[in-house]
Amino acid sequence: MPVSLTYEKRHQKPASQAVFLRRLASNVVLAVAVLAASLLSGMAGYAYFEGLPAIDAFLNAAMILGGMGPVATMQTTGGKLFAGLYALYSGIVLIASISIILGPIMHRFLHKFPYSDKDGGKARGDSVQFHIVGHS
Repeated sequence: MPVSLTYEKRHQKPASQAVFLRRLASNVVLAVAVLAASLLSGMAGYAYFEGLPAIDAFLNAAMILGGMGPVATMQTTGGKLFAGLYALYSGIVLIASISIILGPIMHRFLHKFPYSDKDGGKARGDSVQFHIVGHS
């Protein structure tokens, strides 16, 4: 399922329901793949630097990736450095994964708002003014 980064322009009709659902599914698959790769790299790091068994490495990596924090106390300098860097990386990955999933949803939501351009409706990409229907 290829991920398409092209979306409809503001002057085009929103994609059909089928296209939207396909786009959303492909973005979910991409986000899950990024999270799985991050979890595996975290497990490998904990196993290498701290000598943790696979199940304990999984627990620590999953807890950090989910934003909860580590379970085991790191004993080595390498393990402590890895845990800190992995925690920073995990925060960014979590935000990026949520953004990947919400991208198509927010795009479709924003298409629901009427708009007018300063230049009379030409799609040039600069300063769009949104007007909520029923409000001045």
